[in-house]
Amino acid sequence: MRYNRLGQSGLYVSELCLGTMTFGGTDGMWGQIGQLRQAEAESLLRTAVDAGVNFIDTANIYADGASEEILGQAIRNLGLNRQELVIATKVHGRMGAGPNGAGASRGHILDQAKASLKRMQIDHIDLYQIHGFDPATPIVETLEALDTLVRDGHVRYVGLSNWAAWQIVKAAGIAEARRLAPIVSLQAYYTLAGRDLEREIVPMLRAEGIGLMVWSPLAGGLLSGKFDRSGATAEGRRASFDFPPVDRDRAFDAIDALRGMAAEKGCTVARVAIAWLLHQKVVTTVIVGARRVDQLTDNLGAVGVTLSEAELAALDAVTRLPAEYPGWMLTRQTEARTTLLQTGAAT
Repeated sequence: MRYNRLGQSGLYVSELCLGTMTFGGTDGMWGQIGQLRQAEAESLLRTAVDAGVNFIDTANIYADGASEEILGQAIRNLGLNRQELVIATKVHGRMGAGPNGAGASRGHILDQAKASLKRMQIDHIDLYQIHGFDPATPIVETLEALDTLVRDGHVRYVGLSNWAAWQIVKAAGIAEARRLAPIVSLQAYYTLAGRDLEREIVPMLRAEGIGLMVWSPLAGGLLSGKFDRSGATAEGRRASFDFPPVDRDRAFDAIDALRGMAAEKGCTVARVAIAWLLHQKVVTTVIVGARRVDQLTDNLGAVGVTLSEAELAALDAVTRLPAEYPGWMLTRQTEARTTLLQTGAAT
């Protein structure tokens, strides 16, 4: 297991992060995603920590708070050293009735941070993330609330999740100008089946030095190897909860290529799909979740899969995004200067 610096902070996190969205679900969407009880969750956490994972991600909205409760109790029951763990959670989703029961307002953020700390039985959150963009709250209000939590010692670092590139840059600029706690990370969806991030967000992350945490690396199980283009239905989350949306033709082209590579390496399709993400320089950590220990163990094995330049090129060829404006124009107009920057040779 390797450890990467999170953004421009001094915090190092494991290249794989344990996701806890499968903890505690009952009815509705959360029940479809996972219904792990305390003992099952503890088995997953123990397996992850023993494999070198020090980074754990949850959210207040997961199973209406049950995921945080189970995680906090699991840390205690297993006797894990809290100081060796990096615990991340999120705020934004609806946790109460009325107009102020959701969003990124000062009141909601401060109230929910206290609630998350209580549920997890901890005295600080290592990484507190705004789970989505709130158009009803000024960005500066959100950032000042996060800064208050950092200055009070309840939160160590702050991040965002599911924001557009322009929103992230605006937030980063405001934080720098007002000397507020900086944005160190973005949690976003990125897979071979969905490379939309590469259009605007990936260049922005590189330019701003913001770390990338990848959620749903297997596209909701689609890249697990259980599904094929024949239409056969496999067991798993995708069979009952078809999310996130993907271009299926491109996804199945990727799966076909992954199957061949997995066969040659003697591993699963899922391992190769996750390994591809670990080979992307912009990626800081990949969040892996599971319902069973054997699933998690297989995903954790992705750290040992090496892809050759030829294999990376083959996967890129079948999953590359179609050119869109202004991307194709930027490429055309900057080609000579980019070559000069990279090689020193004028063209």
